[in-house]
Amino acid sequence: MITVEDVEDMSALTRDEIDALAEHEHISAFDAALMGDYMMQMHHGQQKVQRMICDDIRVALHDDNLPHARKLFAVLRGFLAEHPEAARGAS
Repeated sequence: MITVEDVEDMSALTRDEIDALAEHEHISAFDAALMGDYMMQMHHGQQKVQRMICDDIRVALHDDNLPHARKLFAVLRGFLAEHPEAARGAS
């Protein structure tokens, strides 16, 4: 039987990135792993993932949840380090 961890391990995203997508879309980690993996294959999909993480950071800051905003910022930095083409202005 395939577990959520198996799906996350097969995804192009880290578990923290998957959690950020799950939070943004209000879906399970399993569904977020599948969606994120699909998005990473789409045209401009990496930029969309980047925007979703940025949206989550904005929400955390708006809610005065600085620890969560810091965690998401670390996720964003790791994502951009691994996928520099996702940065705004990248072609």
